[in-house]
Amino acid sequence: MDLDLARVRSFVAVAELRHFGRAAEQLAISQQALSKRLARLEDELGVALVDRGGKGGHGVGLTEAGARFLEPARRALTAADLAVDALRGTRPTLRLDVWGHLYAPMRTLARVIDAAPGLDLEPGAGRDLPTVAAAIARGDVDAGFGRVHPLPADAPRGLTHRLVRLEPVDAVVGADHPLAGADELRPSELRGSVLWCPAAVDRLDFLKRFADAFGITEWATGPNLGLEHFVDHLRIDPTCFALLPADRPLPADARDVRCIPLVGPTPLYAWSLLWNADRPHPRLADLLREFGRIGARERWLDHDPTRDWLPDADHARLAD
Repeated sequence: MDLDLARVRSFVAVAELRHFGRAAEQLAISQQALSKRLARLEDELGVALVDRGGKGGHGVGLTEAGARFLEPARRALTAADLAVDALRGTRPTLRLDVWGHLYAPMRTLARVIDAAPGLDLEPGAGRDLPTVAAAIARGDVDAGFGRVHPLPADAPRGLTHRLVRLEPVDAVVGADHPLAGADELRPSELRGSVLWCPAAVDRLDFLKRFADAFGITEWATGPNLGLEHFVDHLRIDPTCFALLPADRPLPADARDVRCIPLVGPTPLYAWSLLWNADRPHPRLADLLREFGRIGARERWLDHDPTRDWLPDADHARLAD
């Protein structure tokens, strides 16, 4: 039997993402086209590969046959991609800019790169979301990685993004802060403290939304001169606190500074991939697949609305 690799690729996307809409987005095709490809593959094989009984027809599971077929299907796609690359004599490099450097986006991206050594990525540094979005629209880069919040009305057309990781954030305070002795804190307990921001507040969507949601009315701003300067300010100013991802390592010499888990609820920082849906890079689907695979293993998109907090725009995207 000669398998149609486009149909096999459609099955693998659905199997890994467990969602027809997200799988179609990853492959840059319509959901109708995806469904047809998958149905034809099942007809060829003579077995059902997925269980379409999920809510609204979108959530799917694998049948026993689908579970057996998945890993050989992945290997077949990898072999086909390598064959094409060898024939061409080149491997198309995917240029990807990151932003949100104080929150260290490369920590997440590096884990994906390490798990997919055959994926040729060229990471670069972008200033912020609008800058990276404009670079993608011009074709200067192929994708971006950082926190995506609503773009302005005049943003370039064709941009789309997918959430790939939700990361808990801690409160960071100096040893002389009144709450420094707490083992954990509710966000509401930070009222009366000053939120330390490494840029103008109107450029820091997540921090602004956090402050509005939990009644933080005072903030201090300054230039982003890197993590050491950021932490030093907290050490010398006992009125201030900051938010950093829970596994973001502090400088080795960060003394008299405490990272305190936030609970009831736990704020989550949303990381996304951003790209131009009208001109997707040929290796973008591979990158999205690796994020999906590692994210499923590491439970990067776990979210409990009774326990966690997300800004409304991120919450809506998670429900897509």
